[in-house]
Amino acid sequence: MIPILTSEGQRSRAVLSSLIGNSIEFYEFLIYGSFSSLYFGTLFFPSFAPTTATLLSLSTFAVAFVGRPLGALVFGHLGDRLGRRTTLVTTLTVMGGATVLIGLLPTYRTIGVAAPVLLTVLRFVQGCSLGGESSGGFLMALENARPSRRGLLTAIVGTGNAWGLLLANGVLLLVTLLPERQVLAWGWRLPFLFSAVLVAFALRVRLRLAETPEFEQVKSEGAVRTVPALEIVGRHGLLTLCASLSALPMFLVFYLGSVFSLKYAATLHVSRSQMLTLLAGSCLFLIVAMPFFGRLGDRRGRKAVFVGGIAVMTVAPFAWFPLLQTRSLPLMALGFLILFAGFAANYGVQGAFYPQLFPTALRYSGMSISYNVGGLLGGAVSPLIATSLLGRYHSWTPIALYMAATGVIGLAASLFLRERPVGPLAPPAAAARPVAAPADVATAGR
Repeated sequence: MIPILTSEGQRSRAVLSSLIGNSIEFYEFLIYGSFSSLYFGTLFFPSFAPTTATLLSLSTFAVAFVGRPLGALVFGHLGDRLGRRTTLVTTLTVMGGATVLIGLLPTYRTIGVAAPVLLTVLRFVQGCSLGGESSGGFLMALENARPSRRGLLTAIVGTGNAWGLLLANGVLLLVTLLPERQVLAWGWRLPFLFSAVLVAFALRVRLRLAETPEFEQVKSEGAVRTVPALEIVGRHGLLTLCASLSALPMFLVFYLGSVFSLKYAATLHVSRSQMLTLLAGSCLFLIVAMPFFGRLGDRRGRKAVFVGGIAVMTVAPFAWFPLLQTRSLPLMALGFLILFAGFAANYGVQGAFYPQLFPTALRYSGMSISYNVGGLLGGAVSPLIATSLLGRYHSWTPIALYMAATGVIGLAASLFLRERPVGPLAPPAAAARPVAAPADVATAGR
């Protein structure tokens, strides 16, 4: 029987487990995004023209974002009803299983139209599980952390996106060393099958966790909600909408910077290996920068850092694209640094900022729904829209304007958000108090 750890051991395991889960999430998402941009058009949509096939392939990338809000509803409900630990074990198992099955999937040449249909179904299942994974991972770290270190520890968990991107790019770089014919024949499967190893390790760590103290207190007080998702929508609807809109620039910048940039590199006549190297350097920057901003948020206030990050992301595209146009690796690296600096600040604090917008008994549902609706609106179709804009206008300017517009929306929405004070859990009566809208958007809590 696997021992359950508590105290400092529990805190360390909570952070490690959540970091690994977050890394796997982004590894799987970015491996899929990269292969859908580069190879899946040929493998699963060969009867279409190259540009159309790429767009259809990228549309399957978007399908997972459609599944994420559904997964947020289901797993958010389970997380607030049954607990964080049980739900996270489930999401990790489903997520890994779907990814491995993608690696085993026959292509269009073997089974015809059934291949892209099955690919879309598995991608949707993957998205549903991811809808509950990332939010729950942040909660597991946050609810085990001391109040003064919540930003730092959740930011460490947040570096999982950089670790996942670094791992995905490393694996992609190794695969692309193979001849193109071998990649299309069997090499594309290897990154997806490798997920089985990552998930097995993550499950071993996760199964040794105890439930979080804050959820245990909610249970002991009899404050567990019957249908938390309905309460989030009914009582905290405006808050949830503003939180979702505030996440738009975060998702847009990350997926355009990590997925669309590989496609854009071809128009610049920059080799894929050079772009992957630039992204690897960006990952190393994020791994250092996000904990810095998380700690800064603990000391100076998370909302200020959160909003400042959005402001930088709003203007960064107008530096990023011109620097990429130079085709000079040092200047291109500077462009990625500028683009991801705002993202590092914003994402570095969001893991502690978003959960504390909601009552403890509704945190899993509240964060999952708002986070994944933001992902659907900001990340699902962003590579598709950017590819379409580039194909139509043959210029980076419309893409930069698109990115800036989402930044303005995110800024406006974030002004209505305010996390509740960190302190002892409120009594059950306060937890059940009805919410007055819209003023409650700024004061939502238990």
